[in-house]
Amino acid sequence: MGKINLGRVVLGGLVAGVIINLFEFVLNGVILDAQWTELMNSINRPMMGTSEIGYFNIMGFAQGIVAIWAYAAIRPRFGEGPMTAVIAALLMWVTSYVFVDAVPTIMGIFPMSMSLMLVGVGLVEIVAATVAGAYFYKEP
Repeated sequence: MGKINLGRVVLGGLVAGVIINLFEFVLNGVILDAQWTELMNSINRPMMGTSEIGYFNIMGFAQGIVAIWAYAAIRPRFGEGPMTAVIAALLMWVTSYVFVDAVPTIMGIFPMSMSLMLVGVGLVEIVAATVAGAYFYKEP
């Protein structure tokens, strides 16, 4: 079993991060914009500004890097290619989307419809991002 090519993990992760951030912008900044405004008002919180959005963008790139690292880590066992990337993406989806969105939903902060939208689009987002980023991952 070879070593993980960290340079390629970062390269593929940045590609994945761009895709994640584009999906998140369209979903949260366009499609769910009114719902986010209503939700933030209902919990007496201000809308997010540029610095908060910047932190979310950094998190999007970090998610992309972690997804490609997961792909690289499971690649020796599952083989190289898109199916292995989908497996890595499903791992990321459960831990970074389903579990994360379940907490505010259980607490009654997020309405179920919003959570289902976040989790559903998140599945497409992370699969597309991981498959695209995995394309750039190569072993040394």
